[in-house]
Amino acid sequence: MLGFLSDGFAFALRPDNLFYCFIGCLWGTIVGVLPGLGPLAGLTLLLPVTYYIEPGSAIIMLAGIFYGAMYGGSITSILLKMPGEAASVITCIDGHEMARQGRAGPALVVSAVGSFIGGTVSVVGLMLFAPLVARLMLDVGPASEFLLMVFALIMMSMISSGSMLKTLMMIMLGLLLSAVGMDQITAHPRFTFGSINLLDGVSFVAMALGLFGISEILLNLEKIASIKPIVPTFRSLIPQGSDIRESAMPIARGSVIGFVMGAIPGISHVISTFLSYSVEKRLSRHPEKFGHGAIAGVAGPETANNATTGSSMIPLTVLGIPAIPATAILLSALMIHGIQPGPELISKHPEVFWGLVASMYVGNAILLVLNLPLVGLFVYLLRIPYAYLAPSVLMVCFIGIYAVNASTFDLYIMVGFGMLGYLLRKLDFDMAPLLLAVVLGERIEVSLRRALIIADGDYMQLFTSQASQVITALFLAIFAIQLLSWRRAARNAKKAEQASG
Repeated sequence: MLGFLSDGFAFALRPDNLFYCFIGCLWGTIVGVLPGLGPLAGLTLLLPVTYYIEPGSAIIMLAGIFYGAMYGGSITSILLKMPGEAASVITCIDGHEMARQGRAGPALVVSAVGSFIGGTVSVVGLMLFAPLVARLMLDVGPASEFLLMVFALIMMSMISSGSMLKTLMMIMLGLLLSAVGMDQITAHPRFTFGSINLLDGVSFVAMALGLFGISEILLNLEKIASIKPIVPTFRSLIPQGSDIRESAMPIARGSVIGFVMGAIPGISHVISTFLSYSVEKRLSRHPEKFGHGAIAGVAGPETANNATTGSSMIPLTVLGIPAIPATAILLSALMIHGIQPGPELISKHPEVFWGLVASMYVGNAILLVLNLPLVGLFVYLLRIPYAYLAPSVLMVCFIGIYAVNASTFDLYIMVGFGMLGYLLRKLDFDMAPLLLAVVLGERIEVSLRRALIIADGDYMQLFTSQASQVITALFLAIFAIQLLSWRRAARNAKKAEQASG
C-alpha cells in the first residue's frame, strides 16, 4: 500500500497536476463562498474542461473543487449568516454569533484548521478502510436509511435552541414542504397547484438564503441606526488558547463522525454536521453557550463536513455508488474517460485511485495555505457600514440564485421565505429544524416506501437488519439519557422553587 501511495504522490506532485489541484481548490472555495452555488454547481461548471485532460488529472481537479466548496460555504455562513448549501446551515448558528461578537477571525481559523484535519483523517480512512467500510455499507438498506434520518430529526428536536413544541412545528412544516413536487416513486405531481416551476420541488438554496439571509437583513434593518461596523484588531483574528482547547475534542469527534457518515449514500454530509453539533452540545459543560457563539459549535460541524469528503469516495470508487449528489459528477467524469468505478478500479486503474488519494492530502494542505492568510481579508467585510453591506449582499444573493437555474421563480421563493423567516424569527422559532426536515423529508419518504415494498407492508421488517438494530439501540440509549436529564432538571427546578418559597 505504501508503494502504491508513493506512486500516487509522484503522480499528484507533477507540476501540471499541482496546478490542476490548485485551480480546483481555488474555484471550489469561490463557488462555496458565493450564495446559491456549491460543490454540485462548481463541479458541473468545470466538468467540460476535463474532457481535454488525462483522467487522473481530471479527477484531481474535480476532487479539489469538491472539498474546496465544502470549506468555502463556511465563510459566508460565519460572516453573513448566508448558508450556500445544506451542510453550512448549522455553522450559521454559532459562527455568525461569534462574528457579531468580533470573533470572526477565530471562527474562520478554527473552521479552516478543522476542515484540514477532518479532510486528512478521512483520506487516511479512505486509504486504510475502503474495502471494509464498503462491505459494511452494503447492510445499510432503505429501512436503515429511514431510521437513521428519523433519528437525525429526533436529535434535532432535542438540541434545538427553541422550545420543543416550536421545534416539532418547524419539523412538520419542513416535511410538508419536502412533499412538494414529483413523487419520486410514482412520478405523480403533488402540491404543485398546476405550476411547472414546482415540479422539481421548492429550491432548497433559495429557501435557505431566504430563511437565514434575507430574514437576517430584515431584522437588522429594524436597528440599522444602532449597528456599528465591526473593526477587528490583528490580535482578535488569532484564536486564543481557550479557543484551541475548546476546539480540540470537537475536531477529533467531528473527524470520526464525518468519516463514518460519509460512507452512507444519501445526504450524509448534512446529517454529519447536525449530528456533530448535537453531540458537542450534549457533551459540553456549558450547553447554554450553544447558539450564542460557542466555538465548539463551529469546530465540530465544519470538521465533520469536510471529513465526509474522503469517506464519500469509498462507495464511489469501490462500489460505483455516489454517496452524495456532488460525487455523482465525479462518477460521470470517470465514466466519460472510460473508467468504470467499482471493485476493479483499484487494480485496473491504480494511478487514478492512488493519485486521487495523494491529491486529497495535497489539496487539503493547499486549502489551508490558501485560506488562512485570507482570514483578515474575509473579516474586513465586517468593517463595511451595514447600510452599504446589506444591498451588496442582497445583490449577490439575487445573482447567485438566478445563476443556478436561470429561474425568476426561485427569486420569488427566496423573497417569500425571507419574509416568512422574518416573522418566524420574531416569534422565536428556530429555522435550522425546518431546513433539516426539508432536506431529509424526501429521502425519509422514499426510504420508508421502498423498505415497505421490500417487506410486503410488514413494519416490523424495518428493524430486522443489523444496521437498523444498532440505530434503534442508539436512539433508545440517547432517549433514556434525555429522560434522565429532563427528570434532573425538573427536580432542580422544584428544589429552587422550594428554596425561593
